[in-house]
Amino acid sequence: MIALQAKPQHVTDRDALTPSASRAMTWCGYALSGIVIAFMAFDIAIKLLALPIVLDTSAALGITGGADMARLLGAILLVCTLLYVYPRTAILGAVLLTGYLGGAVATHVRVGSPLFTHILFGVYLGIFTWGGLWLRDARLRALFPWRG
Repeated sequence: MIALQAKPQHVTDRDALTPSASRAMTWCGYALSGIVIAFMAFDIAIKLLALPIVLDTSAALGITGGADMARLLGAILLVCTLLYVYPRTAILGAVLLTGYLGGAVATHVRVGSPLFTHILFGVYLGIFTWGGLWLRDARLRALFPWRG
């Protein structure tokens, strides 16, 4: 007897999406990722420069250490963002940015910041981070398919 076996299905860019949707989704993904990267670049710059607004806000949030701590946070954020920008390490970068943003959310919860403007801002950035990556990376779409 001959046993019939199903052929394994491999997901590729072409299988995951139609070509026209793939191009639109990819560009939307780059746009979302660009928003995240632009915000992170701004945040990195003001932290590395240890601007007075950063030092004052950090003190109000209970983060001690002054300019040295601001620069350390800026350097950590720089590494996470660069990993996110580089396609081969984008998923690792997204994971690290998620952790960084989770710390920001926890800090705002601890001090009782407003919900939608401060506490959830890290969540919004996290959604943009992962949404942008999901839209531009077929491997991530295959791992987390949209069931609609």
